[in-house]
Amino acid sequence: MSNQEQQQVLGEVLGPLSENERIKRESNFLRGTISQDLKDTITGGFTADNFQLIRFHGMYQQDDRDIRAERTKQKLEPLHNVMLRARMPGGVISPEQWLAIDKFATEKSLYGSIRLTTRQTFQFHGVLKPNIKLMHQTLNSIGIDSIATAGDVNRNVLCTSNPVESELHQQAYEWAAKISEHLLPKTRAYAEIWLDGEKLEETDQEPILGSNYLPRKFKTTVAIPPLNDVDVHANDLNFIAIAENGQLVGFNVLVGGGLAMTHGDKSTYPRCADDFGFIPLEKTLEVAAAVVTTQRDWGNRSNRKNAKTKYTLDRVGIDVFKAEVEKRAGVSFEPSKPYKFTERGDRIGWVEGIDGLHHLTLFIENGRLLDFPDKPLKSGVAEIAKIHKGDFRMTANQNLIVAGVPANQVNKIEQIAREHRLIDDGNSVQRQNSMACVSYPTCPLAMAEAERFLPEFVTNIEEILKAHKVPTQDSIITRITGCPNGCGRAMLAEIGLVGKAPGRYNLHLGGNKEGTRVPKMYKENISVKQILQDIDSLVSRWSKEREDKEAFGDFVIRAGVIDKVEISKRDFHD
Repeated sequence: MSNQEQQQVLGEVLGPLSENERIKRESNFLRGTISQDLKDTITGGFTADNFQLIRFHGMYQQDDRDIRAERTKQKLEPLHNVMLRARMPGGVISPEQWLAIDKFATEKSLYGSIRLTTRQTFQFHGVLKPNIKLMHQTLNSIGIDSIATAGDVNRNVLCTSNPVESELHQQAYEWAAKISEHLLPKTRAYAEIWLDGEKLEETDQEPILGSNYLPRKFKTTVAIPPLNDVDVHANDLNFIAIAENGQLVGFNVLVGGGLAMTHGDKSTYPRCADDFGFIPLEKTLEVAAAVVTTQRDWGNRSNRKNAKTKYTLDRVGIDVFKAEVEKRAGVSFEPSKPYKFTERGDRIGWVEGIDGLHHLTLFIENGRLLDFPDKPLKSGVAEIAKIHKGDFRMTANQNLIVAGVPANQVNKIEQIAREHRLIDDGNSVQRQNSMACVSYPTCPLAMAEAERFLPEFVTNIEEILKAHKVPTQDSIITRITGCPNGCGRAMLAEIGLVGKAPGRYNLHLGGNKEGTRVPKMYKENISVKQILQDIDSLVSRWSKEREDKEAFGDFVIRAGVIDKVEISKRDFHD
């Protein structure tokens, strides 16, 4: 069957195109009427199609939901503003760049904070319309942009953050950057709108993404075993680094991961990625483009809830999808090379690299850098940036690595970090292995609290572990999302809470330490009190019945508390 014939069949099966497809088709390669909207001072928001189109430029329109009702009473529109997510492949940023984004956040955002995200980059929150263009131009002046960090495109490319094996990490990071550049939109809309770029007469071309771009968002990672710090199974496309004698020789390719779902819709589910096989380095960009273009042509453009790559694989078949990628890339996948993930998360504290440089991973709860009354975190990072000669690495777990510190600077940087509470010896391993999405008050999709709820919830978990005499070095990977869209990666946790309504969550159990198993729903739409009662009961059993060093997620499956999810399409909702 030819590609055109395949498309005709898929089109007949999937039905009429979604409204988002019209928006993209009529957008003139993502320009829309954004420039005109910027001049409209009557509203602080973007209108009509532009509300969607600004996402392709790295922004989401939001408002402060804490004050929405009060503003309605005052007959005012919501306090519209934008959140911007920067494009930072591999999460690497220089101290000079950091000081510039710190200055902008302080002076031009409503909240004054910088947020480190699960996409290994930073976000500005609360930027009002008059400052949006200045924001983009400020970033451009320091070599940063926000192209393709949202919308139906390949998002920020993640890369294992650990800088200990410096040479291997550098090689992997360079490939992450190459993949990001290769898959970027080619339209000149970003430069024209935000940077006052010259409008050229030539017609835009999108050889990889296509004029209608992708059916849905697309996420890519580069991971270096044994550390799965980027949660490969949360992503559409993953390159697992295979090294020989400390040198990168190629990648195992995993396709079709994703965590988002919709409450009450059993056609949606989280899914782990499938292993397609090994490729040599020189085929990396061709394979990346082939996976993206296959998803571009075969993905569901009728129902956005079923538009991700994971659903395309399940619909057309893994072998069919893989064969198409091989044909488009001109490659035959070899059997995957052996590798194993043994841990997740970040190695908090100091480590020394093979090059003799030192690296300090700072635990940033929820990734929120702000000067709190007793913890001037944001000022602390700025003070480090003023003297640091290496770089910073933002991690996919919302933490920050001060990387490349010579021995004679270690004590000074640690002193600054401690003075600003960036190092807190009181943070438990449990707290370091817990994570949440932003949720209220800024995310329009939030159904329940996440970021603001996490600290107290973790304290409750700590008390439960202590009461049942669980060793302090043991922890339960815990994640909270305010809605089922998956930003906090709760669907790869041992305990995952998914917001259902204010103060109520679905409780999922049974993920594993390595991040290679989806948890299953244990109870639906329950209160925090009930969740804590259930966790207390289960931790009590775990502490008494666990086998040697058995993790909590493994225990609840072995003990029959919850069924193991082998194949999400079959097992997740059953």
